[in-house]
Amino acid sequence: MSLRINDIAPNFTADSTIGKLSLHDWIGDSYAILFSHPKDFTPVCTTEFGAVARLTDEFAKRNCKVAGISVDPVAEHMKWVADIETYSGKKVTFPIIADDKLEIAKLYDMLPADAYLPDGRTPQHTATVRTTFIIGPDKKIRLMLIYPMSVGRNFSEILRALDAVQATDGAPFATPADWQQGDDVIVALSVSTDDAKARFGDVEIALPYLRKVKMPA
Repeated sequence: MSLRINDIAPNFTADSTIGKLSLHDWIGDSYAILFSHPKDFTPVCTTEFGAVARLTDEFAKRNCKVAGISVDPVAEHMKWVADIETYSGKKVTFPIIADDKLEIAKLYDMLPADAYLPDGRTPQHTATVRTTFIIGPDKKIRLMLIYPMSVGRNFSEILRALDAVQATDGAPFATPADWQQGDDVIVALSVSTDDAKARFGDVEIALPYLRKVKMPA
């Protein structure tokens, strides 16, 4: 069965560049982002890992841990880190998880369950292993993004999406299109306008079903 929003993120234990990593234990009480890649030493993936290295402090401010997954062993990851750091000018301080047997890719439905990839595989063999997951402290999947090999991810958008997930987590809000941190939020339909005014102050009524308030502190 395919994974869905609010499913518990499947737990796993795997080798990584920081040692053995058990997903749920590693997440702890933080948010987490997993972003997967079809192979080490590939150009788009190198730029993406570099982008994450540059945003490490921003994720940390948001109580969010980040881990990359690539379908090569740790020894190859450790060599690749040097290229990522050269390209980005930043240290890679987040773990890169080894998935050379494709166990995580299959567990997370990034490949067909019966996929068999021989030695000598190329990135094209693992092209579907380019997925991003945002996971909450409760270990539930909050967001999934899947990219083709030809399109580099926009990590500014992933950071924006994380802000939106956290802003609405357990609150009677949604975020409008193109929302950025600090923008107004949409009041849930389950909250009456009078209740919204009492709880959040001024309510902008664009349409009877589209009401905005200032994002509470």
